[in-house]
Amino acid sequence: MPANKNALIRYKTIDRCLSNRFRRWTLEDLVDECSMALREMEGMTKGVSVRTVQGDIQMMRSDKLGYNAPIEVYDLKYYRYSDPDYTITGMPLSSNDVDVLQEAVDMLQQLQDFDQFGEMADVINRLQDKLSVTRQERSPIVHYDSVPDLRGLKLLSPLYDHIAHHRVLRVIYQSFRQSEPVEYVLHPYLLKEFRNRWFLFGCTDGDMRLFNLALDRIVGVTVAKDLAFCQNPDFDAEHFFDNVIGVSKNLKGSHPRRIKFWADREQSNYIKTKPMHPSQRLISENPDDGSCIFQIEVVINFEMYSVFMSYGAGVKILSPSLAVTYMREQLNLAAANYNTPT
Repeated sequence: MPANKNALIRYKTIDRCLSNRFRRWTLEDLVDECSMALREMEGMTKGVSVRTVQGDIQMMRSDKLGYNAPIEVYDLKYYRYSDPDYTITGMPLSSNDVDVLQEAVDMLQQLQDFDQFGEMADVINRLQDKLSVTRQERSPIVHYDSVPDLRGLKLLSPLYDHIAHHRVLRVIYQSFRQSEPVEYVLHPYLLKEFRNRWFLFGCTDGDMRLFNLALDRIVGVTVAKDLAFCQNPDFDAEHFFDNVIGVSKNLKGSHPRRIKFWADREQSNYIKTKPMHPSQRLISENPDDGSCIFQIEVVINFEMYSVFMSYGAGVKILSPSLAVTYMREQLNLAAANYNTPT
């Protein structure tokens, strides 16, 4: 059973006491010290029971948390470490501990674009220093996709803060299709990442139409202090994207369609192990050539088509007819580009 925060505070308090060899510690003394620590650090007014501290001592003595603390009772009532140099904070890290911590640090570093996680930076750096001392330097084992110089990343932190505090925004935005930027008065709800690009989701003031704005196309953001924030009940951030590949979907009128597609043997192997969407089902498999027919239920959007196109000739949409027609037209245009001399 994993130790919670209060238990960890008690373990550290007991460890501090037993490491102090200039005082004799009774069980009641340890109970008082643990109660005081929780009151000061967590504001807990209810004291700790004798039974709780007895359980903590047994847990520290065991190897469940890796402590194996040499806690002994002497003179029938006092507690101490039999090894005067022992402390739970001085335990060496096992090789597995180091590996787990290293990968955790690597993942935490992916949040560096958010100022809200800035307080973690010092912790991450200290962990990295500790790991460097514990082991020889090595190259990263896990690498995460990132585009550190992507335009708009500096907006992540302020937009996160605006969403958290329910502030209405005036967003100056210029899409690739627009010759001039336009202003949106937006009630922001969510930041979403897709293929290393970040998008801001929110509803416009008044008609509450849903927009998703790419951060790399946002020219400026200011707070509309004169407007009250409104939440659109039709936008459920937790489940809105359940039937979507990517980010494109309207609040109303975007209904999922059943997409049936064929894949050759090579692409089928990839698609089986990495489904295009959680709704993916294997309909049939040809034992002669290894090709398969799959089915997904998603909203038809640009991102869905781009995923299908990424498989090249190894995948073919079978239905619905509108998706088949679109893919045929786009692939004919692509083929024509290669037939045109450069």
